[in-house]
Amino acid sequence: MMRYSEEEFLREILSIASVNGVDSERNVAVFIRDFLQECGVQAVLQEIDGKRANVAAVLAGKTEEKIIWNGHLDTVPYGKLSEWETDPAVPVKKNGCYYVRGASDMKGGLAAMAWALGYMKMKNRVPKQTIVFCGTCDEEKGGTGAAVLSESGVLDHASFLMIGEPTGLRPGVAQKGCIWLKLRIHGKTGHGAYPEEGINAVHYGIRIFQELKEAVEKDRHELLGTSTVQITGIKGGIAPNMTPDEAELTLDIRVIPGMTCQTVLGLAEDIICKYEEQTDGGLRAEAYAENDRPAIEISETHPWVRKLDRELEFRELSREHVGINYFTDASILIRQVPELPVLLFGPGNPEAAHKPNEYLEIKKYLEYIRILLQLF
Repeated sequence: MMRYSEEEFLREILSIASVNGVDSERNVAVFIRDFLQECGVQAVLQEIDGKRANVAAVLAGKTEEKIIWNGHLDTVPYGKLSEWETDPAVPVKKNGCYYVRGASDMKGGLAAMAWALGYMKMKNRVPKQTIVFCGTCDEEKGGTGAAVLSESGVLDHASFLMIGEPTGLRPGVAQKGCIWLKLRIHGKTGHGAYPEEGINAVHYGIRIFQELKEAVEKDRHELLGTSTVQITGIKGGIAPNMTPDEAELTLDIRVIPGMTCQTVLGLAEDIICKYEEQTDGGLRAEAYAENDRPAIEISETHPWVRKLDRELEFRELSREHVGINYFTDASILIRQVPELPVLLFGPGNPEAAHKPNEYLEIKKYLEYIRILLQLF
């Protein structure tokens, strides 16, 4: 007899606060580990520090083929409490939903995967493939948990990775990558009344940004649209009446499949070289990446995608394939196994993620569990 029903298990996980950088994400990992062990599943913690740990579990299948289920343990901060209608740390059930931070992103998917794994073991239902469940910490910031998991070899020889990120029960077949690019510009100072005698580092930084934006955003993806480039930080200036000789720009670049960090850096270097030549070497600039999360895409004809499509059709649910603009742990998990097919699929509502009054529809959560049990 399982200690928790599907909904009781969800409520327990939603009740464990795990705001990244504030609360102990390890507490969620411990709860899931203890539940799975009680069900008879092999489950262990992967310790990282006092507040962070991953949880990993294995359910042996009829074959040695290995597939991965993944979800993250942490949430983003609550934001302005005045914009919440309920306490963001306490799950409140109303109108067929649970309202609490992390409900959609992504404790709904996380809880469903863990519960389904425990249920299969308790009912002696042996999956065709061996299922490895991984709950990772620190997804919302640095991806520490995913990096440790990737380097541990857990994903080696896996044939498929499914992440329960919020997609509203629609197959997420493409995900944008993310590059945080720094541009450092070195010009020449001078009197503000004689701008022609200086080399304005801020002006040239803006020019480089504008040309890079145009080059990166040229191509379009059917589901993801174009890549995007925006300035998210800028420093420069000495005094109101002096030409700035130093500038630093931070760019947030979201790339579609086919556009890599190397591609972006190459485009930036070409633009920089052009302006350095125009100023006879008076201008110097460099570009470097502080973050590189590659874009991910799975073929819409991949066997697991087709299998999911058939299951959704049987249940009279939408089979619309969607793209995800934000990055997930997938971009870190595949570093050691870049050929691993990745599908994003979860019960949460992506429009509710990171916002006040975040919620999860209980009906979709329960439907997601049934889909997991049927697919695997």
